[in-house]
Amino acid sequence: MDALAAVAEPPRPRPPLAAPVTPRARQHSLKAEIGCVGTGVHSGTEVHLAIAPAPPGHGIVFRRTDLGRDIPARFDHVADARLATTLALPGAPDIRVGTVEHLLAALAGLGIDNALIRLDGPEVPILDGSAAPYVFLIDCAGIEAQDAPRRFLTPPRVIRVEDGEAFAELRPIPRADTLDMRLSIDFPAAAIGRQAIALHLSPENFRRELASARTFAMAEDVAALQRAGLALGGSLANAVVVDGAQVLNPGGLRMDREFARHKLLDAVGDLALAGAPIRGRFLAHRTGHALNNRLLRALFAEQALAVPAAA
Repeated sequence: MDALAAVAEPPRPRPPLAAPVTPRARQHSLKAEIGCVGTGVHSGTEVHLAIAPAPPGHGIVFRRTDLGRDIPARFDHVADARLATTLALPGAPDIRVGTVEHLLAALAGLGIDNALIRLDGPEVPILDGSAAPYVFLIDCAGIEAQDAPRRFLTPPRVIRVEDGEAFAELRPIPRADTLDMRLSIDFPAAAIGRQAIALHLSPENFRRELASARTFAMAEDVAALQRAGLALGGSLANAVVVDGAQVLNPGGLRMDREFARHKLLDAVGDLALAGAPIRGRFLAHRTGHALNNRLLRALFAEQALAVPAAA
């Protein structure tokens, strides 16, 4: 286990649903609708996307305007989590939307509880490979508090899932008012190696520490993905590509430990599928989309928590 993940014995269990606390005790949505056009990193398809305000209790919902169907952003709607997080309606696998994690991370990181996301294709645009463009769009639209309390989710005990050396867990913390996040990675590529990052999730910290961190890939994997019909929209404009000890992007990295920061950004987006902000501690080593989703499924199975209501 990474040294960063060493923690004390877990505190006594607490109720899974806790009362709202200040300062962000109210639900939030956008003030106005805003949109963009971009390419799906795996499909290579041009997609028009709009983020619109939604009423209290609505949650985050994706609407495939080309299919006329809604897909609530919920952990139990994750249909594929191998390379990105893909949502689909149960029993209707063709009603799906892929690569949702960066947009969900931006919404969760900025404290947005309710939004309707309309798109006319199968995948959320990758834009520059980070959450920063979506943060910019949300800021342009504006954020407003709503006349309804937020619901918070607190793990009742340590919830942990593992896959070989990789693990992800949620721990309760007495009197926590946000999610304390600690993550480490370990890649054979010398350009990445072992990295760790820790922060208390808040809009300020998300903007400063995570939003600009880009997705990344190994050079030897890119050609194989494209032969398999994936990463068709990928380029050095929307991903960091490394080859051994070398970063192939002309501009290099944007920030120190960008790789670990992006993995934590992904985790923020994946955990947003709980349908409510989580208060406590998230610890992970070498985690990914699939393990993050298993963690939420284990959390809800542990307490038989009610799944967040669909819009």
